[in-house]
Amino acid sequence: MKVVAFGGGHGLAASLRALRRCTPDLDLDITAVVTVGDNGGSSGRLRAERDAQLPPGDLRMALAALADDEPDHQLMVRLMQHRFAPVGNPDRRGTGTGAAPAPASAAAVDGTAIAEAAAASEGEAAVEGTPPSEGAASPTAAAWEGVARSDSAAGSENVTAAGSAAPSEGPATQASAAKPDSAAEASTSKPGWGNVDRRIASLGGKHDPLAGHAVGNLLLLGLMELMSDPVEALEHAGRMVGARGRVLPMACHAVGIEADVRGADPGRPAEVITVRGQHAVAVTSGHVEAVRIVPSSPPACPAALEAIGAADWLIFGPGSWYTSVLPHLMVPELAAAIVDSPARRLVTLNLAADNETLGLSVADHLAALHWYLPELHIDIVLADARWVGEPDPVHRAARALGARLVLAPLAVADGSPKHDPESLGTALVPVLGSDR
Repeated sequence: MKVVAFGGGHGLAASLRALRRCTPDLDLDITAVVTVGDNGGSSGRLRAERDAQLPPGDLRMALAALADDEPDHQLMVRLMQHRFAPVGNPDRRGTGTGAAPAPASAAAVDGTAIAEAAAASEGEAAVEGTPPSEGAASPTAAAWEGVARSDSAAGSENVTAAGSAAPSEGPATQASAAKPDSAAEASTSKPGWGNVDRRIASLGGKHDPLAGHAVGNLLLLGLMELMSDPVEALEHAGRMVGARGRVLPMACHAVGIEADVRGADPGRPAEVITVRGQHAVAVTSGHVEAVRIVPSSPPACPAALEAIGAADWLIFGPGSWYTSVLPHLMVPELAAAIVDSPARRLVTLNLAADNETLGLSVADHLAALHWYLPELHIDIVLADARWVGEPDPVHRAARALGARLVLAPLAVADGSPKHDPESLGTALVPVLGSDR
């Protein structure tokens, strides 16, 4: 059975781990189609400094989620997930995914906190669907918060009634008033990118080009430069970790993400401004009224189009709705392939709202799918009964898309809003196998 999963970051990784658990029961052939709009953390710096064809962070996380359990392959995963701390850090071994937190006395300039903040900016340290700054109080969150605020402010512009742009005013502007270097300036010349905050590599007054970068991001960047074809590079990286499936980008080149946000400027809560850059949209404090990709018609990955056409199931979510899930519906070629595919379609709903979807109900998340792709038909909506709230509006929203709502326990046992891959896999087996 051929399954194509769409998304990015932590949410897609959870979905892929769940699908891997289904494979023995359903003999799945898994393809991950990954968003390519990330401009935060290590991926954002590589887009700015190396003009990377694709942001590698979400692609790396998908490869790690599909990796084989054999020890040598898992060692390769640990290497790819390892994130460099600044040279002055007393212990540079503990900065990868899953590392122990920095000591409580660490400040924002502490090496471990800096590197972990970079990881959080790519979605690794965040609760699924939740911005890093909303996680548990820790030195990582503290280190991240200042960077996130300035990056969000730098990615915002006021849109006047006439449609012209004027710089934001107030403290947010002061935070980003310093003149950026040439690499950062180059990044902002591309519409929709937003500003890339590179101070994470030079906090404490010492510039360290490797600080905050994941080894796998650099490896994927090197493979893409060496092979020229990103699909070939990802196939090779997949063999390195024994991936039980394919990882493909949704488009052949990186895209920008921008949103019209009401109330993003606290001083003018009724005004709509344009927030530019995936990271700035993800952490915005206002109400997102519309989101789009730039350019509006990027070339879709041909291998992704082929996989969609041959699929038995297309799976959307969980993940950040506006910056990981919906962008797939905004690539015209990809959207057409999704609509035309003979596959059945499943949406896995998030367990909690994040910054970018504050104010949206669970039913509103489903309505957004129809808003951005009216022709989209869904067969199954999968949600956690404990987190979905009043089910009747969700039932109605699912029916409006042609779908049946399936409720099942999907969250981790500790009560946090994260999908448990084992529980999600258990729920998926009878659903995906229902038409066999």
